[in-house]
Amino acid sequence: MRARRASCALLAAVLVALAGCTAEQAPPPRTADDAIRFAAYDFSENQTLVAVYAEAARRAGLPVTVQAGVGTREVLEPALEQGVVDVVVDYLGTAAGFVGGAGPGPPRTREELHAELTDVLDGRGITVLAAAPAEDQNGFAVTTAFAAAYGLGKLSELGPLAADLVFGGPPECAERPLCLPGLREVYGLEFAAVRSMPSRAATVEALVAGEIDVGLLETTDARLGIAPVLLLIDDRSLQPHENVVPLVRTAVLDRWGDRLRAALDRASELLTTQQLVRLNRAVEIDGLTPAEAAADWWSAM
Repeated sequence: MRARRASCALLAAVLVALAGCTAEQAPPPRTADDAIRFAAYDFSENQTLVAVYAEAARRAGLPVTVQAGVGTREVLEPALEQGVVDVVVDYLGTAAGFVGGAGPGPPRTREELHAELTDVLDGRGITVLAAAPAEDQNGFAVTTAFAAAYGLGKLSELGPLAADLVFGGPPECAERPLCLPGLREVYGLEFAAVRSMPSRAATVEALVAGEIDVGLLETTDARLGIAPVLLLIDDRSLQPHENVVPLVRTAVLDRWGDRLRAALDRASELLTTQQLVRLNRAVEIDGLTPAEAAADWWSAM
């Protein structure tokens, strides 16, 4: 979260990726400039969320392109500011901390975080739309056997053990205030080793295989319901509110008017945490693509 600007190389990569982007399940737009460019972070849930919001716009008759897995926040947030992409679906507390430079601090309400994010991004040509009830925070998991062996239920209870444990998480975890730096600052956790995990599925597999002892998983990960892993309670409130929130270039909202805003607001209105878990399960367990899961979800609404 320290980074504020993507390098030229990273932004160039985004431009190249988006140049090859095509509209999903919709007639081609009149020209490339007509399409509203949705872009997703490089993990499954965010790609599914972007598909949900893009489908909302598509069903409102708007031209849409979707690029999945473009990169991390360090890439996409500057790309949004610079007009390389038009819509990013983010998480409230993490987004506010990233653009405002704030690390862990006193708990703030959802409304306070939304106001902070709006204050910063409004001056950068980005509109923060209404946040969804759906919330997904960073979670830190151990196996149920490990938890039982050591009587663990809370993150603070890892303190006496951490120096002998291996942690697994995404590569950016080492620099994110709400990941390893936050665990050190708020909980005093210094692990014996840290391993980079290529995906959340790989994290679960590594936990179950005993290759790592603690792993980062989102609190809405569908695997939590079927794998022998347990999320430890964040008893010192490291994680802020992380409601799903669309960030849209103001110029794009101005161009498409109430049709785009209403479509995205409707998606946020319907999207609960339970619904987000359901969407994740459709992709992570049932094997649907994000676009298929989004289309099925909208059809059931």
